[in-house]
Amino acid sequence: MNRQSDTEAGPIRYGGWSKDKQGWFLGLGGGAWITILLGGLPLLTAAGTHQWLLALGWLPAWAVLIVLVAVPVRGRSALRWAADSLLRCVGVVLGWADWQSKAAAGTIENFDEADLPGVLSGIRTHDGPPFGPLLARPAIVADNRERTWAVVARITHPGIGLSEVPARTRMGNGLSELLEGAATAELVSVIALQIRTIPDDGAERVAWQQANLRKDAPNLALAVNAELAQVMTQAGVRHEAFVTIVAPDARIAKQAKEAGGGIDGRARILYGVMGEVQAQLMGPVGCASVTWLDSPALAAAIRTGFAPGDRAGLTAADIAAQSDPNVAATLPMAAAGPTSTPTPERRHYAHDAWHSMTCTILLPDKGAVMGALAPVFTPTAAGERRSVTVFFEPISHGKADRMVGAESMSADLSAELRRKSGFKVRASHRRDAARVEGQDVRLADGNALVRVGIAAAVTVPNTVSITDYGRRLEANITGSGFTPLRLDLAQDSGFAAACIPLGIGLPKRRGVK
Repeated sequence: MNRQSDTEAGPIRYGGWSKDKQGWFLGLGGGAWITILLGGLPLLTAAGTHQWLLALGWLPAWAVLIVLVAVPVRGRSALRWAADSLLRCVGVVLGWADWQSKAAAGTIENFDEADLPGVLSGIRTHDGPPFGPLLARPAIVADNRERTWAVVARITHPGIGLSEVPARTRMGNGLSELLEGAATAELVSVIALQIRTIPDDGAERVAWQQANLRKDAPNLALAVNAELAQVMTQAGVRHEAFVTIVAPDARIAKQAKEAGGGIDGRARILYGVMGEVQAQLMGPVGCASVTWLDSPALAAAIRTGFAPGDRAGLTAADIAAQSDPNVAATLPMAAAGPTSTPTPERRHYAHDAWHSMTCTILLPDKGAVMGALAPVFTPTAAGERRSVTVFFEPISHGKADRMVGAESMSADLSAELRRKSGFKVRASHRRDAARVEGQDVRLADGNALVRVGIAAAVTVPNTVSITDYGRRLEANITGSGFTPLRLDLAQDSGFAAACIPLGIGLPKRRGVK
């Protein structure tokens, strides 16, 4: 949850965010306190009946239980680590984690049906009704597991590297207006912005050379041109940006029924949201173009998410199809996923001939300026792909009011208990209380409360060490002023969140900042 902070000069520093899930007391939730109290009942019972040996024998066990429940280790309690490790071992033994596509097995029955692994297994796509002046048919993404509907757009943006402070402020305010509008309408649950930095494959340049290169050119000029093209292609990168809008079926079902029902009715409701989002993106946010993806384009985006090296072949086929209609340029949705994914490793994810490492990014307490994450988007070596996805979850005003009210009451209760118990109120406690108060004030002024999560991933060929590139990614995140948290035991879900533009977010078991 973030909000722009005020500065008199220089770049604006954004801050004022707090933890998504505040502890009920002393940083622990109700379930943790119930577990600790139930674990202490035998000790209290033994002490009440003067069975002191039994009480002394149970005391170390209770202390171990408190440590397992209350002490976090890399974002999770020790008890949660033990449960996750046990579930993973059971899944490996029973073969739950091994996956092979129907295309690789030769058992495809419907080429328009998505065949994706893991948390993406519930994805199905449908062609929506005609949309816009060109009567395009955007792909409607249905997640049967989460019961949500989504649409994906490819956007182009000039970037903020050469933008002055007023221009950056205008873009930031435009994004705030977009999120506040989504919170007010209460139709959209998640707006995901994904940016990929991929190695330049030179497919467009090769096609241009084939069409324009003179056959009678001197051999020396041809040799120099080929050498320069090879060197520049290895050093070049390309950026891809996607925006995904996700709406739960429970929020749009009633309006969809009035719009005709079924998939078309839900698509028409999403089209209204798409028009509002596109107007904001093309206006104050500063995007140069917004293109809503149809099924073939979405299949290509998913495929290049799993296999960055396949972009060259897809681009070459698309260019060749412009002059030869017999070329099969479109990729069926059934072939968009990987051919196989072995059992996920604890600290990275293997898919086809690639390895990926994903970590979440925790927001700094001191705030950050716009563009602070620029090093995270920059590859450190040829052949490396970086992908970052930012999830914005607008919270309805009613729910936000209840959340801020509960946090305010919890902060006041904690401060009062510390004062009566004689504990010193430290600066961090006063800072957290001031943040909650600031959120309450801004919420009363009509601003929206937004939950933010960031996932970053690095992808390299399986012939190089993913461990080394994972350390480089974490070093870039730390150097930018943020805190990395590697998604151990959940690398497959993290990869789907960071690299596949379908709006599949991170598990909500742990509160993200």
